[in-house]
Amino acid sequence: MSNNTDTLPVIDVRTIVPRDRHPLIFNTFDNLDSNGAFILVNDHDPKPLHYQFQFERANAFTWDYLEAGPDVWRVRIGKK
Repeated sequence: MSNNTDTLPVIDVRTIVPRDRHPLIFNTFDNLDSNGAFILVNDHDPKPLHYQFQFERANAFTWDYLEAGPDVWRVRIGKK
């Protein structure tokens, strides 16, 4: 597992149409190698996405806040 977030792919959903965000995020997650990760960037706390991960990918992901607002949230989402 890479601890260096500088080398991880970044999905900045601030530039993506809202209806396309979660499908893109889950597709990216599903295509990760075991122990792979990416950085999610958003303009609000992505709690609803976290709840969706808990429901749809229970015990298969990690979720680490790297930055928690007030203007930008950055979350490292990894695959266990």
